[in-house]
Amino acid sequence: PQIRRALRVTLRANGYDVAAAATGEEGLDVAAVHPPDLVVLDWLMPGKSGIDVCRELRRDPELTGTPVVMVTSRSTVADLALALAAGVTFVVTKPFSLKAFPKVIRGLLEPD
Repeated sequence: PQIRRALRVTLRANGYDVAAAATGEEGLDVAAVHPPDLVVLDWLMPGKSGIDVCRELRRDPELTGTPVVMVTSRSTVADLALALAAGVTFVVTKPFSLKAFPKVIRGLLEPD
């Protein structure tokens, strides 16, 4: 909850509209009603994991190309390979800089 809150505040302060969800299921419901331009997931969430949510997003024709940023403390090569195989676009490992996070988002939404 603290990371979700901090990311929401940081991204809103940088001009992004943010819809937040506490669980993977809730996030999928929000995405189905309001297709996002980008999704930020934590690997470990209540209910469905971020990996499972990403796989479901990739099966939705409307969301298959939506960039997905995975925030996680898991950083082994096997973990990163699993995330990429699930369709994650970019992995941010914890701990991370809230100040730098909007730059990651901007780079994915507004590539050069």
